[in-house]
Amino acid sequence: MTTTLKSKLQEDLNAAIKERDELRSSTLRLTLTAITKEEVAGKEKRELSDDEVLKVITKEAKKRREAADAFAQGGRTESAEREKAEGELLAAYLPKQLSDEELNTIVADAVAEAKASGAEGPRAMGAVMKIVNPKVAGLAEGGRVAAVVKRLLAG
Repeated sequence: MTTTLKSKLQEDLNAAIKERDELRSSTLRLTLTAITKEEVAGKEKRELSDDEVLKVITKEAKKRREAADAFAQGGRTESAEREKAEGELLAAYLPKQLSDEELNTIVADAVAEAKASGAEGPRAMGAVMKIVNPKVAGLAEGGRVAAVVKRLLAG
């Protein structure tokens, strides 16, 4: 039987509790709670697929990064460090992010493809994003992708 990502998180949580690793156990607890919340959202309860669980983990990691930035700007370095550590812990469960070079190559190909179909300039943003998003789903953050697309469309 293959283990799902959710069961892996649960196993890691149990191990963290046994090791008395407060940071790991609280982070994994919050993440599993977010996954459960997503499962019971809507009309009926359902089991999330690994892809959907990855989306939840990505969202949680992004929350940690944003919170760390906010705490750092507010001068609360201790809280910022904790949020950063939680974000890094969650990043271990995510697929490796694309490098800038890989992302630039994918976006450049998509821009060329969009231009071939008649879309040019800043108005082509939507067309290019439609081509790029399925290729980079889970491998690059949306804001990062949008910035590269804008830069390449601007010339």
